[in-house]
Amino acid sequence: MLFELGMTYATGRDVPADLVSAHKWFNLAAMKGNRDAVRYRKEISEEMTSADIAEAQRAAREWLTMQ
Repeated sequence: MLFELGMTYATGRDVPADLVSAHKWFNLAAMKGNRDAVRYRKEISEEMTSADIAEAQRAAREWLTMQ
């Protein structure tokens, strides 16, 4: 589920493409052991600013605190 959300935002499938959101979901999926998420997170991070990555990481932490 987390990986699929990352793919949705990374590709803009049914939602506007959003690399910050994609990174967030890939990060969460990677934390759960999804190896593909690790690879995709790395790929999209090369297209993001450090501020974008920091925002995605904050969003992932916030999501975890709400679970």
